[in-house]
Amino acid sequence: MADEAKAKGNAAYSAGDYTAAITHFTEAINLAPTNHVLYSNRSASYASLHKYSDALSDAKKTVELKPDWVKGYSRLGSAHHGLGHFDDAVSAYKKGLEIDPNNAALKEGLAESQSAAARAARARAPPPTNLFGDAFSGPQMWAKLTADPSTRAFMQQPDFVNMMQEIQKNPSNLNLYLKDQRVMQALGVLLNVKLQGGASEDDDMPDFPSERTRSAEAAAEPQKKEEKKPEPMEVREEEKEARKRKAEALKEKEAGNAAYKKKDFDTAIQHYTKAMEIDDEDISYLLNRAATYLEMGQYDECIEDCDKAVEKGREVRADFKMIAKALTRKGTAIVKTAKTSKDYEPAIEIFQKALTEHRNPDTLKKLNDAEKAKKDLEQQEYFDPKLADEEREKGNEFFKQQKYPEAIGHYTESLRRNPKDPKAYSNRAACYTKLGAMPEGLKDAEKCIELDPTFSKGYTRKGAVQFFMREYDKALETYQEGLKHDPGNQDLLDGVRRCVEQINKASRGDLSADELKERQAKGMQDPEIQNILSDPVMRQVLVDFQENPKAAQEHSKNPMVMAKIQKLVSAGIVQIK
Repeated sequence: MADEAKAKGNAAYSAGDYTAAITHFTEAINLAPTNHVLYSNRSASYASLHKYSDALSDAKKTVELKPDWVKGYSRLGSAHHGLGHFDDAVSAYKKGLEIDPNNAALKEGLAESQSAAARAARARAPPPTNLFGDAFSGPQMWAKLTADPSTRAFMQQPDFVNMMQEIQKNPSNLNLYLKDQRVMQALGVLLNVKLQGGASEDDDMPDFPSERTRSAEAAAEPQKKEEKKPEPMEVREEEKEARKRKAEALKEKEAGNAAYKKKDFDTAIQHYTKAMEIDDEDISYLLNRAATYLEMGQYDECIEDCDKAVEKGREVRADFKMIAKALTRKGTAIVKTAKTSKDYEPAIEIFQKALTEHRNPDTLKKLNDAEKAKKDLEQQEYFDPKLADEEREKGNEFFKQQKYPEAIGHYTESLRRNPKDPKAYSNRAACYTKLGAMPEGLKDAEKCIELDPTFSKGYTRKGAVQFFMREYDKALETYQEGLKHDPGNQDLLDGVRRCVEQINKASRGDLSADELKERQAKGMQDPEIQNILSDPVMRQVLVDFQENPKAAQEHSKNPMVMAKIQKLVSAGIVQIK
């Protein structure tokens, strides 16, 4: 059944087994090719495996089948985003928001795609051309001006500092201050060239220097020689030293990685620690040491390093992916120490924070695993068969009093205490049936059969729900399956008789016009009926039954064909006279 395959696919997806999920959703699609939800779920599975082309194909099919379903546009936008088609992703999210303007997932996806589109546009744009822009950028400008003796004194003058700040904000402002000799001097220092201010046309310049001028130049000569000290090179020396330290730190990191691969964890930690001492701006060394502590089972030390990495990463504005990795590693260490369901709560919170930094499939799988482990532990901690039996008996008393909602409450509590009890599922299914909640009753009956395939009550409950839903052929199959395990069960035999009566009634054409119309409408919603009617071979068979008796006799010998004909008869689509 398509629903069963879909349920298996959902379970596999929740467990992070996306390949298995795709297999199950594909099986369901083969059974129900017009079900838009199945294509949507398979698209999500493909996207989780980064198979965005396949995800896009399924997303388009989802929108084609159900144009007014907003999740289809969410899948479409996600697939386009994964392929780098950011403009198409924006368009998809906007179309979804036209249907549901308040949808949070669509709004978030739209914002991410618009941001990615803007980043891509900036990356494609040519770099701005500015002759002096680099000279005024960053803190290096102030360091050079402070280090050079010819401009050091200017740094104490507020008007000069203000001018340089304006130029640093917008290098084109340099034209406003070129007449200031201090700015010209600073420009020469920043460009490492000697700039001399020319005389204006109104200056009265002598043809030859006077004695006073020559003596002044002679007196200034020693000072000029002193000014030729290589002080402006101090910053570049610092940069060279920084690059050298970076290289040494990376060398230590590589040595640590080599030791880690050999499982020589103590040596790896020594190298990573040394790398951190040399270069404390790169949080990858902290993350690697945290990973080593994790392998060694020293979870407290791992958590401590992850916290330091997050704090330092925020400080130095590290890549958000690195922050996410630190949070994920911390969550993993917390999971390793978890002993009770409560212990998983901080790990789940950490994984969720990591996903807000960077949506990574590995982190998502760890989150799903932690949530599942928490749920399983909660059930184990709550498990008590004795209390479960007591709750089921209380439910039985309310059922006898026809107080079905109260009975459901006790059966539900019984299942929380013992989720493997088929009787509690069977009894709750009976309550749901009495209240007309057929989908819930069917689900409980199927769970009952899953837990104990030999328990005849499960088949009785399921058959009853299907009968009330007027799915007589399905109910007949259920009752017949139950009789394989309990051939003499009277409830099952009665169920078979009732189903046969209803099917024969349809075959004889004894249904009223309203009944026939209702049954046909219900049948047309059945994916199996849709598949039969869309099959070219079966369409020809139906034509032959009407127009070619000889061919119809041949078709009647084929059990598969007759089973499909019977399916159409039971649904009221075809009548045999």
